[in-house]
Amino acid sequence: MVQPGDLVVTITNSPAQLRTEAERVRTLYLQSPSHARAERSATFHDVAKRTIDILGALLLLILLSPLLIAIAAIIRLTSSGPAILIQERVGKGGRIFPFFKFRSMYNDTDRSADIRFAREYINGNHTAIAASGGVFKPANDKRITPIGRIIRKASIDELPQLFNVLRGEMSLVGPRPSMAYEIDVYKPWHFRRLEVLPGMTGLAQVRGRSSLTFQQIVSYDIEYIERRSLLLDLQILLQTPMVVFSGRGAR
Repeated sequence: MVQPGDLVVTITNSPAQLRTEAERVRTLYLQSPSHARAERSATFHDVAKRTIDILGALLLLILLSPLLIAIAAIIRLTSSGPAILIQERVGKGGRIFPFFKFRSMYNDTDRSADIRFAREYINGNHTAIAASGGVFKPANDKRITPIGRIIRKASIDELPQLFNVLRGEMSLVGPRPSMAYEIDVYKPWHFRRLEVLPGMTGLAQVRGRSSLTFQQIVSYDIEYIERRSLLLDLQILLQTPMVVFSGRGAR
């Protein structure tokens, strides 16, 4: 019989370490010039957006449940380890939350290379992370499983984040959430992306995905924050499937 631990694994520190990490990231955010803009009362837009998030996530989970179950089974059958990972990501206001995604790498792989790559990418050191085929992601990453390459290319590995949307930690549309170690190298203006809930898709995702530099991504995130409306969310949601199916800016 498959036990719950066979399907899900948490990538995190001990509770004490996690509490310290959460406090550290939250402090970095509160020291940034962006936090005052994010700490405001809910507006009609916020209430309407939350309602759409709940209804949309529930509908998608019902419709996609056979696919989610099948992907989880394939991951378990083709490589050792759980089907779903729970990482720690940074959400609105610099608060850390558990982030769900399908496992696309072999279990217990060394992620130190990801930390180095992310920090170089955020710092704009593109000579150190030269884009391969126009995509800013590590090329020929042997840690990725065969099925992992497929679900990454199609962004299927992101579907478990529908549960994050239901829990109120994410929205269907918004900036993509960062890892905690990425916040350490944020420039002051980068913190503006933490003013709203992170999203499963966003303006940067439909305008280039991983073919964009981090500076371009943040610029699009800020544009979204300043222009945000239900109509813009709808436009982004309608464009997302076409971008995903085209494979543009993905690896």
